[in-house]
Amino acid sequence: MAIKLTVTSTKGGVGKTTVTANLGAYIADLGYRVLLIDADIQPTLSSFFPLAQQSEYGLTELITAGETGSTVSTTALEAEDGGSLDIVLSNDPDGALQNWILHTPDGRVRLRHILSGYDEIYDAILIDTQGAVGPLQDAAVLAADLLLSPIPPEILSAREFARGTVTMLERLRPMAALGAPIGPLRGMLYRMDRTADARVIADELRRESYGPSRGQITVLDTAVPATVAYREAATHQIPVHRWETRRSGPTPAAAETMRTLAAECLPHLVENDREVEGHG
Repeated sequence: MAIKLTVTSTKGGVGKTTVTANLGAYIADLGYRVLLIDADIQPTLSSFFPLAQQSEYGLTELITAGETGSTVSTTALEAEDGGSLDIVLSNDPDGALQNWILHTPDGRVRLRHILSGYDEIYDAILIDTQGAVGPLQDAAVLAADLLLSPIPPEILSAREFARGTVTMLERLRPMAALGAPIGPLRGMLYRMDRTADARVIADELRRESYGPSRGQITVLDTAVPATVAYREAATHQIPVHRWETRRSGPTPAAAETMRTLAAECLPHLVENDREVEGHG
């Protein structure tokens, strides 16, 4: 059965697309079959990696018609060990899908049930979301077995993350009655620098008693550092674990960060101490 992981946040510009693309590429290089889904009306994930084959349809047809056969495009990423990286492209620039989901009785839970049809095809499905609360984000959250939220290590952003995310979870929790229970939430510090302030905020977020989160958010040990490797890799359309395999100094290389992130989020897919070889 494919595990479904949705990268979500009620705050925009926090690195969701970067995390989705690079985590998916890392898992593919472990030899797994991975499907990315771009559930953002701003289709950044759709152009993150070059495509080898582009399907006629995309996210709109996947949700509205349950069309799985002709909505999957193939990336040009040549994954290791028989792995693969496919993608459902965003094709809703006007936001009409949001309105369709809102006015369809089972709109918010349809994606969850549709994706069960991929269980024998993929090992992992990673869903990128928009940074604004709405029906499409709801559908992506409700489709997930696990939620991952990048958090900038700034006190105002951290507090907004906790308040907004817990509010979203509470609002969607009744959807469990429709067969869409909310998956556990993992927070991950993103663009973490080495300042004292960032460390204080990280410690505060990791406390179970952190005010607005009320223990509903588990903050991962893995943090994505504030380095240029992620931006450079995206510019060259290369997975970051291939772009930066080694790094001198105390900050971990991108390959090591992706390894520990995959091990924390998807431990059953990641062998102990296994690393993906870089391509240079």
